Amino acid sequence: MTKLAIAANGLRKSYGDKTVLDGIDLAVPEGTVFSLLGPNGAGKTTAVKILSTLIGADAGALHVGGHDLAADPQAVRAAIGVTGQFSAVDSLITGEENMLLMADLHHLARGEGRRVAADLLARFDLVEAAKKPVSTYSGGMKRRLDIAMTLVGNPRIIFLDEPTTGLDPRSRHNMWQIIRQLVSDGVTVFLTTQYLEEADQLADRIAVLNNGTIAAEGTAEELKRLIPGGHVRLRFTDPAAYQSAAATLRETTRDDEALSLQIPSGGSQRELRSLLDRLDSADIEADELTVHTPDLDDVFFALTGDTHTLHQPKETAR
Repeated sequence: MTKLAIAANGLRKSYGDKTVLDGIDLAVPEGTVFSLLGPNGAGKTTAVKILSTLIGADAGALHVGGHDLAADPQAVRAAIGVTGQFSAVDSLITGEENMLLMADLHHLARGEGRRVAADLLARFDLVEAAKKPVSTYSGGMKRRLDIAMTLVGNPRIIFLDEPTTGLDPRSRHNMWQIIRQLVSDGVTVFLTTQYLEEADQLADRIAVLNNGTIAAEGTAEELKRLIPGGHVRLRFTDPAAYQSAAATLRETTRDDEALSLQIPSGGSQRELRSLLDRLDSADIEADELTVHTPDLDDVFFALTGDTHTLHQPKETAR
């Protein structure tokens, strides 16, 4: 069986009469990226704070790194690293000094601490800036330094709470590469994000949190299949071919002016092959075939009713 880095059963947390987490279950296999999505205020950060021992849960059986969160929180802290959406680095000192301070906090010997700091500064492309005050760093550099500091203790589980918030697209993509490298090294990443593309790009599994409960969970592709509306669009330049295709294919939506047909489809390889076989058998050739499948924005909107991340569906030309 797959070994779990994080396991939560019946996790509950309330503040007064407001229930933030209402008995959620989470299972995160080792060496994977698990992304928790949800509208602002859904409880994502609360879940991270509980699982990283920063606050207590009201109820739930919780294990992180194989350790019982309630019985042995110190062992959990030794196994994890946490990086929030707001950088925890000290801007008044240099990047190198931040790293050495973290090494001291982990009780590393002076020589070992310098070696680890140098290795991580090199890994995160911060060598040239290492002796400069962090106040001179860009947002992306500060975030890289923040994660480098998190890795000083060699944690096998890292909680990244909206790590790319406020970063420009280039810095965000650089951060994605860092996360992929961590996972390739066997690290488990628990990621909360407000960028649906980020979860789509990085996560092995995604859970959508809404009103204190998990509305849906699965791979990005599994979640997209929950939402109806996928279709294949065929466009023709030859009116005769268009009419023949319309007569051959069933359940099509016609656009006689654009000479295009829309056929409901989940976009799977099997469905596309079947459609193309039917066209080939009738000796019909479309000039353009595009596939629309619901994306994570569609899923997010359908499950939460939150429109702040909704954008137009994408069509992919084939």
